Amino acid sequence: MSVQPIIVYGTNWCPDCRRAQRVLDQHGAQYTYINIERDSAAAEFVIKVNNGNQSVPTILFPDGSILVEPSNHELQAKLSQFV
Repeated sequence: MSVQPIIVYGTNWCPDCRRAQRVLDQHGAQYTYINIERDSAAAEFVIKVNNGNQSVPTILFPDGSILVEPSNHELQAKLSQFV
């Protein structure tokens, strides 16, 4: 059984997106990064789950849970469940 990767929705100009990627990399997490400025379906998903806002990073986990603009501590705590 393959585990679905973590999906990070972000933009190239977003410093919080880069910070979240650093945390994921430091924990050896497998994830897919999707730039919502280049993927309209991803942008629509982000808007839908954030009540009309393009809040990034929006991070979707294999269990279906979502973190939006998490702090390093919040992201690390969530990653401890998967990594």
